[in-house]
Amino acid sequence: MKRQSVLQDIVVIDLTQALAGPYCTMMLGDLGAKVIKVERPGRGDMARGWGPPFLESESAYFLSVNRNKRGLTLNLRSREGVAIMHRLIEKADVFVVNQPRIESLRKMEIDYNTLQSINPRLVYCSITGYGMSGPYAGRGGYDVVAQGESGLMSITGEPEGDPIRYPIPIADITAGIYSAFAIVAALLARERTGEGQFLDMTLLESQVAWLTNVAGGYFATGKRPPRLGNAHPNIVPYQPFKAKDKYIIVAVGTERLWERFCRLLGIEGTIMVDPRFATNRDRIEHKAELIPLLDEIIGAKEAEFWLSQFTAAEIPCGPINYVDETLNDPQVRARGMIVELEHPLIGTVRSLGNPLRLSATPVTYRLPPPTLGQHNGEVLAGLGYTEAEIEKLRGEGVI
Repeated sequence: MKRQSVLQDIVVIDLTQALAGPYCTMMLGDLGAKVIKVERPGRGDMARGWGPPFLESESAYFLSVNRNKRGLTLNLRSREGVAIMHRLIEKADVFVVNQPRIESLRKMEIDYNTLQSINPRLVYCSITGYGMSGPYAGRGGYDVVAQGESGLMSITGEPEGDPIRYPIPIADITAGIYSAFAIVAALLARERTGEGQFLDMTLLESQVAWLTNVAGGYFATGKRPPRLGNAHPNIVPYQPFKAKDKYIIVAVGTERLWERFCRLLGIEGTIMVDPRFATNRDRIEHKAELIPLLDEIIGAKEAEFWLSQFTAAEIPCGPINYVDETLNDPQVRARGMIVELEHPLIGTVRSLGNPLRLSATPVTYRLPPPTLGQHNGEVLAGLGYTEAEIEKLRGEGVI
């Protein structure tokens, strides 16, 4: 028997670009939703031009977040383009948009009130920098700005160094994940109420949410959290160490692990019994004295030696891999985290898989990222347009 997908038969209209929105709708597509990606004729999603690298004419950036979607180009500055969008909305379950200005949404007749009047069951998800309320409403949202405003950059980097941007667009990706979560929750709520609702998702709040335990510390003390580099604020040793050939990470999170760690390093008669390092609280206080001692011991042997020893002793550890090492790691590949799909222009396209693992309703990978307007005919025919009408729309620049 063919397995069903979680969001099978759910129709999503994706009017987003760049990363947060496309990542959200890709996750919904992986869960089985029928996603229609709507783009501007001739130009498309801005991410189509982001590179290098490019594969033929396609941006690797765009390809990374747009699988499991059908592509439709639509000029929403034209009356017929708006009419087509409204016909799509009549049959849709979810609409996702990342336009921050309510005036622009109203002008194009795709604001929540307009679309909700067409389809009261519609789940309308807005993804913007700051939301539709508050003093920053209407501002454009940018990942790097959200990273700075959230406070995370102030605690990222070495203690005496400069604030550091997270090396991937974490604000965008996090907003995409939270938005997908909110959409699924709203669809579940609709099963009970029969009605859709408005979701007001933001990059800033999604990024601030990462402060969880750091915010807890501030609420408890009123003190500004310091920048700690790779060290953990509450546990020692819990950080990278440089072995003879490469860095490894070790997480000694309990007193039992500390004793085991010391015996494995052969320091049970010295460092382990030193009162400065007797408990985690002591080790936090005397971290500056402890870490150089451990650095010297671990730096004397290769990473593989320590990793095998720590693993056998059940001490949490791992290598600090380069990206290429991770993408070729046997565990990563065994779990299906590398997806291959056949693209009409460039052949096999690889992307990262979806980390959700559902036994009865697994994610599926069905469609490669669309070329610009690739499915215009298919989507419009599904709305009842004839071939002649579709050609007319193309000639008039509507699609």
